[in-house]
Amino acid sequence: MQRIQNDTFKSKALTLFSLLFMLFFSSCEDVVTLDLESGAPKIVIDAEIIWKKGTTGSEQVIKISKTAPYYNTTTPKVSGAQVRVENSAGTVFTFNETEPGSYVCTNFVPVLNTDYTLFVTAEGQSFKAVEKLTSVTPIDKVEQKMVPDFGGEDVIELTFYYKDPADQVNFYLTDYKSAFLLYPEYELSDDDLFNGNEISTRFSDEDMKPGNTVEIMHRGISKNFYNYMNLLLEGYGGNPFSIPPGNVRGNIVNTTDANNFAFGYFRLCEADAVSYVVK
Repeated sequence: MQRIQNDTFKSKALTLFSLLFMLFFSSCEDVVTLDLESGAPKIVIDAEIIWKKGTTGSEQVIKISKTAPYYNTTTPKVSGAQVRVENSAGTVFTFNETEPGSYVCTNFVPVLNTDYTLFVTAEGQSFKAVEKLTSVTPIDKVEQKMVPDFGGEDVIELTFYYKDPADQVNFYLTDYKSAFLLYPEYELSDDDLFNGNEISTRFSDEDMKPGNTVEIMHRGISKNFYNYMNLLLEGYGGNPFSIPPGNVRGNIVNTTDANNFAFGYFRLCEADAVSYVVK
């Protein structure tokens, strides 16, 4: 199992603060601008079709934006795009822009193990991606206990359990969201060593306190998306001023100009969500 932690973002922030701190005290009269590496803006397609258990899955959102320099405080949105998803039976689901860069479909029909094709036309470029809607087994229970951290202090640890199907190879992506997390934490897992057995997944954070609500979203994902997320995970922890690991190429192909690919990955996931209040 692998986890994308917000430690990376904290590390970037602390490194940047340290550099600016030294520059400030070495020359209080000079304004120093760091010349950081940046590339030409590229389109980013955030296309996750997620079907939460207990819902119809009819409302889905796809977001389209562009990359921006490191110091930008806003993300450029891409408006005026044409977005649709077509299933293997030929049914077309249209996504309409409801606000800049946000495209919504209200009549989507999710069907497990069915292939879907994404079509996007934006800024004179056409993009396409194909993926299958992957199932997930439900979370059976969530447990809580105190465990020692690396400094010897006790911290709260949450563990959730689910039964892995024995007749298939499975890959999972879980995210944790809470007010004490600056960014969601993501964790990848597979059933390579646990096929057909109960799997337990643990989460802890030194800032987690009683009364906090932790939102757990557990997805079934394809092997290809699992491999993509692994590459993203390996990209973290490098130079804080390097191009972010989002430059890993996903499954979205530019059918107008193959060299001008979009960032992002079109994925379709069944998911089970649990809202846990820490005791």
